Amino acid sequence: MYQRRVERWLRLKADGRQSAADCRAIRAFQRKHGVEPATGKAGAATWARMRKLSAGAARGTHGCPARSYRVACVDLDHQRTWVQQRGRVVFGPVPMRSGGVRHPTRTGWFRIFWRHRHHWSTLYNSPMPYAQFFSGGQAFHAVRGSIRTVGGSMGCVNLRLADARGLWKALRTGDHVYVWGRRPRR
Repeated sequence: MYQRRVERWLRLKADGRQSAADCRAIRAFQRKHGVEPATGKAGAATWARMRKLSAGAARGTHGCPARSYRVACVDLDHQRTWVQQRGRVVFGPVPMRSGGVRHPTRTGWFRIFWRHRHHWSTLYNSPMPYAQFFSGGQAFHAVRGSIRTVGGSMGCVNLRLADARGLWKALRTGDHVYVWGRRPRR
């Protein structure tokens, strides 16, 4: 029932038949986006995740100014981040965790001023893989475990490992970052 839709979404040959290549592409999508179990079959959970991502991409520029240059957009209201250029989304949107009430993520315009793939925080004595600093000690970076916590981060924009790796590839030192909104209380 979902095969042809999923094939179209992944830009595969949309013939409605699951080939070995289709299975590999679907499994890769499932792993990247946390669809479990990652069977490689085009089912309801996979299609629902694709629809959610498409909805996020469609409203992706909402709140983030369109510029001719790359902008990393951080929507604190919806806990999503993405990269866009000329108003077109080029990475994401992906879920993230921002700073909590006691340590909010600063809002406004920033620039990525330093990147370190294997950074270690001496302040918190913890790893910060794929760290991209944009406001003092605040950075995009991966975290081990879940990004779904009540308290929030210590001000950084926390991402799942695969998403932090993707963001690392999408951005460079000097790229702009725009942060707006407020983390929802849960």
